[in-house]
Amino acid sequence: MNTELNNEHRILVTLRQVLASVVREVTPEPGLPHPLSQKTMEDVRQCFLLIAAREKEISELLGKPSQHRPHYVDEPKQDKVVKLHGIGPNKTRSDDNAI
Repeated sequence: MNTELNNEHRILVTLRQVLASVVREVTPEPGLPHPLSQKTMEDVRQCFLLIAAREKEISELLGKPSQHRPHYVDEPKQDKVVKLHGIGPNKTRSDDNAI
C-alpha cells in the first residue's frame, strides 16, 4: 500500500507543478486582460485545493509531516528545552542544600 501511496503522491506533485506552470504562463502582465474566464480561474483554484488536500492525507497516512507549511521568523519554536537539574555525579544532602 505504501508503494501505491508513494506513486499517487508523486503523480499529485507532478500535476501541481504542471498546473502551476500553466498558470504562470497564461498570467498576463499587469493591466492586460486575463485570457481565462472567472469560472476557469475558480476551477483551477479548486484543483489546487483538491491536490493539496490529498497530498496532506497521503503524507499523514505515510507518517510524514508536511514540509510545505511556511515557517516565519517570529513564529514560536515547537522545540522546548527542558533543563534537568541535579543530573550528574551523586550528590550528598549537604550539597543540595548549598545550591
